[in-house]
Amino acid sequence: MLDRFKVPDDLAVRVAPEAMQATIAALFAAHGVPRGDAEQMADVLVYADVRGIDSHGASNMPRRYLTWLERGQVNGAPRARVVRDAGAAVTFDGDRGFGLVVGAPAMDAAIERARRHGVGVAIVGNAAHYGPAAYYAHRALSHDMIGISMTTGGVLVTPTAGAERLLGLNPIGIAAPSREEVPFIFDASMSSLAANKIALLNRLGGKVLPGWVARADGSPVMDEEPVPEGFMMLPLGGTREIGSHKGFGLMMLVEVLTSVLAGMGGGPFRRADSAHFFLAFNVAAFTDLETFKADMDAYLRRLLEAKPAPGETRVIYPGIEEAEAEAERRANGIPYHPEVVDWYRKACADVGAAHRL
Repeated sequence: MLDRFKVPDDLAVRVAPEAMQATIAALFAAHGVPRGDAEQMADVLVYADVRGIDSHGASNMPRRYLTWLERGQVNGAPRARVVRDAGAAVTFDGDRGFGLVVGAPAMDAAIERARRHGVGVAIVGNAAHYGPAAYYAHRALSHDMIGISMTTGGVLVTPTAGAERLLGLNPIGIAAPSREEVPFIFDASMSSLAANKIALLNRLGGKVLPGWVARADGSPVMDEEPVPEGFMMLPLGGTREIGSHKGFGLMMLVEVLTSVLAGMGGGPFRRADSAHFFLAFNVAAFTDLETFKADMDAYLRRLLEAKPAPGETRVIYPGIEEAEAEAERRANGIPYHPEVVDWYRKACADVGAAHRL
């Protein structure tokens, strides 16, 4: 994560992952979420924080989730059901539940079908936000599978050359197993950056960088400056000259494979909150597993050995910084802004939930 999104060390309050996980679970259980579901939500959120995906962890998401619960926008006790089953492919109706609750069993269904068919795909329509895409892709690794997950994000992005919010943020998560090297785990929005990071910037008083957002009239912000009023997110690439058409196309790909394929409409015409896509490849169905892992190790190791560009100290691939963040944060605690810790203490006190902060 870029330094501008990080809580300064002299300000951060360090919290043990287990303490935050227990606090989140208690808070959601006190709001009527079944205990097992509350613990599953906490597992996803703390995964994000431990891995350094702070935009999708405990700092930003729970207060939004509680607001949705209070307004009745989300079903706190969903019962997802299969609506189509075609062997290797299955579609679920998420019963307006949190994606954090209905997403994990859907990914597990994709993994189980990949065990039988070589490939397994699960789609969940009629659900809500599911947290970091990497969480679900990561679940495939312990089964010696490649995992891919995609989800619709908020319709906050203007298409290349446009001046309207017509595209979802639409992140993609990918995980591939290795034998000795840190696994390749990629997680990124197909917008210029995750919109939740704007909330982190505002909390820290930071500025946007060129190509991240557009002004309300659609003109790209191409200088470092405070977040403009009425901003729109830009596709990955920022402007056409530096590749925003690629981000635009990938956003559409994700929309087609999630909400449209789930029968929920696309972009500004979605008929439900969110839809999620889960894919598992059983490596052994395609090639020798140990050969695959050895080849991945060789590839990953060579990337780490690459000559750095001037001014750089090393080359890394997706998954390295997250693994380093996990080691450091499990040892020393997750760094939270004091405002976040204060919010949890008050939120728990308001509903009589026990916290460990």
